[in-house]
Amino acid sequence: MSISGSVETGRVAPERVATERRGHVLVIRMSRPDKRNAVDAAMTAGLDAALNTLDDDPDLWCGVLAGDAVAFCAGTDLAAGSGGPTDRGGNYGVVRRDRRTPLIAAVEGIAYGGGFEIVLACDMVVASRAARFGLPEVARGLVANCGALFRTPRPLPLNVARQMLTTGQPLGAERAHVLGLVNELVEPGEAEAGAIALAEQVCANAPVAVAASLRALEQVVSEPDARGWDATDEASAAIAGTADRQEGVAAFLEKRPPRWTNS
Repeated sequence: MSISGSVETGRVAPERVATERRGHVLVIRMSRPDKRNAVDAAMTAGLDAALNTLDDDPDLWCGVLAGDAVAFCAGTDLAAGSGGPTDRGGNYGVVRRDRRTPLIAAVEGIAYGGGFEIVLACDMVVASRAARFGLPEVARGLVANCGALFRTPRPLPLNVARQMLTTGQPLGAERAHVLGLVNELVEPGEAEAGAIALAEQVCANAPVAVAASLRALEQVVSEPDARGWDATDEASAAIAGTADRQEGVAAFLEKRPPRWTNS
């Protein structure tokens, strides 16, 4: 069953987030190519609005979240900040959202930091063979504070999660597929099309049954989330105000190696 015959496009935040309706599928595209789709306040607002639409419109049965050919998302814009958490979505308008509608990440290029945490907040992942996933926060004197500390070891082995969180080194899409993070691996440039095809498979089924199944699964899987967010808050508090945190962000913005002092 193909549902992509009817297409409607729109924008939910100027120059940041674009949406396209393809039958019962809502395609949401992050659009800030000059910053590798790094999230600022406007993008947070746009993502929140798009995902509110996805959840509130009964004619939308599945969503696809994409970036562009260079990057899915490079995470928080460290210079501008990502804006405050939204009422329904939390950080980025995404990572603490109680969704009822399936959401598939379509990943081309990099999904780093908060960008990877957005991927982890989705239900399924379609990725280009050239895609890379990473948590470089420790290289900036920071900790991953949008769910990665407890969500990374769900689709990935614990030791792989430890390696990503402590080295900051990226994980390639092909290995991520073997390990179970990526559902479908496609050729470069085909991630969005592959995600739409997967969304059409979802939409071929009864939407009420899909939503109920997803809800039941999420209730079981996310049961430890409250402890996870508490542990994340503790980790964030432990590095707040430290010299290394200030140095890491400054070094990144000044494009130089950081000089750590362990203080």
